[in-house]
Amino acid sequence: MEFTSRTSDCIEDIIVYLPGKPVEELERELGLEKSIKLASNENPLGPSPLAVAAMKKGFSDLNRYPDGSGFYLKKALSHFHALNEECFILGNGTNEVLEIIAHAFLNPNDSVVFSEGAFIVYQIVSQLSCCKMKISPMKDFTHDLDGISKRVDDKTKIIFLANPNNPTGTSFSESDLVKLLEEISGNIVVVVDEAYCQFVTDENYPNTLELMNKYHNLVILRTFSKVYGLAGLRIGYGIAQPEIISILSKVREPFNVNSLALLAAENALGDEKHVKETISSNLEGREFLEKELTSLGIPFVSTQANFLMIDVSNGDRVYDSLLKRGVIVRPITGYGFPSHIRVSIGTMDENRRFMKDLKEVL
Repeated sequence: MEFTSRTSDCIEDIIVYLPGKPVEELERELGLEKSIKLASNENPLGPSPLAVAAMKKGFSDLNRYPDGSGFYLKKALSHFHALNEECFILGNGTNEVLEIIAHAFLNPNDSVVFSEGAFIVYQIVSQLSCCKMKISPMKDFTHDLDGISKRVDDKTKIIFLANPNNPTGTSFSESDLVKLLEEISGNIVVVVDEAYCQFVTDENYPNTLELMNKYHNLVILRTFSKVYGLAGLRIGYGIAQPEIISILSKVREPFNVNSLALLAAENALGDEKHVKETISSNLEGREFLEKELTSLGIPFVSTQANFLMIDVSNGDRVYDSLLKRGVIVRPITGYGFPSHIRVSIGTMDENRRFMKDLKEVL
């Protein structure tokens, strides 16, 4: 019998996120070898060695449920950020923390505000909550916080901000963020997604942890996927005042973070050597790619993250051409940038190979 039940009205217009195929499968299909993946903004140096060692010790306890409170990781985060342990919530990646925030605060017909060209999950969690989405145009590939402020109304519950933004790599300043916070009601939750904050070199980048002391409606998101190299474990966290965390905790599923992720994150947090090497490698790669692209006259958006958005006139075509050469980048037509591709900054060998193939493709 054919299945005919109607779906929830909220999900009918959701665009399904389409992940890429495994590299091994692409190589098999296309007859390639030694492909490089520069599509998902991953850490090209791999995971923190301290995290790997900790996970190996934890294998024998996989018959047990994970610590549902994340006790030791929260203790480590408390020490690392000099904040009370009650200021943290853990998630299966920051994607889950975004879902938790939406479930905790949004009712149907509330409004949320975010920028065009922002991380696609903001739209997805808003649609799941049957909310009205008020989308503000970008200015120079950057969130226009004045434009966002003007779109706030008496039904606005949440503002989503990515800083730096994915996929553009741009960031906004502390003065612009403070101006926004002063203009809006303190009852509106302002989510600042800082997944790429460790790569930022802009001196005007906001110190959101300090701002949180004055603006109690701030929620800050951080991840272990990028600089710590733990993307495959799916672990991130939110930082906010305890009154907000207590609300979010009502929505969080029990045992939402697995035991190996908890162990890895706790130990990666203290791996200063790996973090410094990652940041240094990224900066070297960023400077190389920007210099090469400039010399060739290829437009790109100056980045504060570990990826570059490059104008290649036809992003989908260039993506396909590079793919056939074993260089996997990200087409971003779905974000509203059909002429661009997004390329993650890799090792120097990977960066050189990307530039060689890009020249030939163009």
